Amino acid sequence: MRRVGFVVNPIAGMGGRVGLKGTDGKVEEARDRGAEPRAPGRARDALASLATHAADAGETIELLAAGGEMGASIVRDAGLDFECEVVTDPPTETSAADTREAVRRFVEHVPPAAERNGRAAEPRDEGVDLVLFVGGDGTAVDVAETLEDRESDIPILGVPAGVKIYSSVFAVSPRAAGRIAATFDDTESREVNDIDEDAYREGEVHTELRAIAQVPIAEEVQSSKQLGGGTVETLAAGVASDVEPGTTYVLGPGSTVGAIERELGFEGTPLGVDVWRADPAGPEAGEWPTGEVLARDASADEILDVLGERAVIVVSPIGGQGFVFGRGNQQLSPDVLRRSEIEIVASRRKLDDIGVLRVDTGDRDLDDELRGWRKVRIGRVERRLLKVV
Repeated sequence: MRRVGFVVNPIAGMGGRVGLKGTDGKVEEARDRGAEPRAPGRARDALASLATHAADAGETIELLAAGGEMGASIVRDAGLDFECEVVTDPPTETSAADTREAVRRFVEHVPPAAERNGRAAEPRDEGVDLVLFVGGDGTAVDVAETLEDRESDIPILGVPAGVKIYSSVFAVSPRAAGRIAATFDDTESREVNDIDEDAYREGEVHTELRAIAQVPIAEEVQSSKQLGGGTVETLAAGVASDVEPGTTYVLGPGSTVGAIERELGFEGTPLGVDVWRADPAGPEAGEWPTGEVLARDASADEILDVLGERAVIVVSPIGGQGFVFGRGNQQLSPDVLRRSEIEIVASRRKLDDIGVLRVDTGDRDLDDELRGWRKVRIGRVERRLLKVV
């Protein structure tokens, strides 16, 4: 049996077709312009897909749904054979607080006030296997932040219904969301972003990383559309936060890797290769990693001399060309590469410009080994698949 928490933001996306570029604070104006709810229909499509794919997989689905138009009435109107428990009372006017309360009850599996009849609520059992929500980035923030507040790693998946979808926690369509919810096996960390809608209406996009959430691994989960300033800084902070104690990091040239070096506490060589080793003891809880610079502007032999037991090369492709190795970083010789793990990092804009990655190490066998699909880190946790040709 798979237990799914189901919550819908029924006003999500209403502002899009009437030209409001979002619904935050604009619900009445959207209605005055003749906007009709978009989210309920998309929610029904996702539920129908969930039912179909669960049946094909021999999976039983139990739904925990928010009350009224935020979930339960949509489940009822869909006419699907789901066991469904309503966990919140129907709201009079839906709000972010209602979404957050539903998610809290998904985590704790607490019955609504109407069922408690004034008695103190007690958690029933272990909560849900997935929170399936319908809305946009604002709804994603409400869901993810509530789970973070509850210190819960329950995965989430969005059914896209909002005007703006900049987070990488949404399926590409309602039907894809239903299929993924019914069949996923594993999850990964992804970014929840939101934008300033007032600035967006004026033609400017300012994104902000709001949370990190676990999301089912599937090809039909969309990538983030985070744009603008802060992307490289966010990426750099992600690399620094994942530093492993005692590991040696070989840091290639370029401004992107330079930002990582600054996060690690030193100014690197802009056009050279630096080597840094994390302290074996690791950082104290809540503190940033510390370490020692072993070599600056190092040659291939100098790198080999200090690699240690485990080494990770951090490199960014050359903009416009896509070369990861063999252009401007020949210090990363075949011998260095064969003794190291590789992490490729790049801004989203750079990857959009180059399309593919290239290698020219001077060793044909190694070039062949390096070719194929590679994960490129483009955010604090997000990665994009790109082919090395």
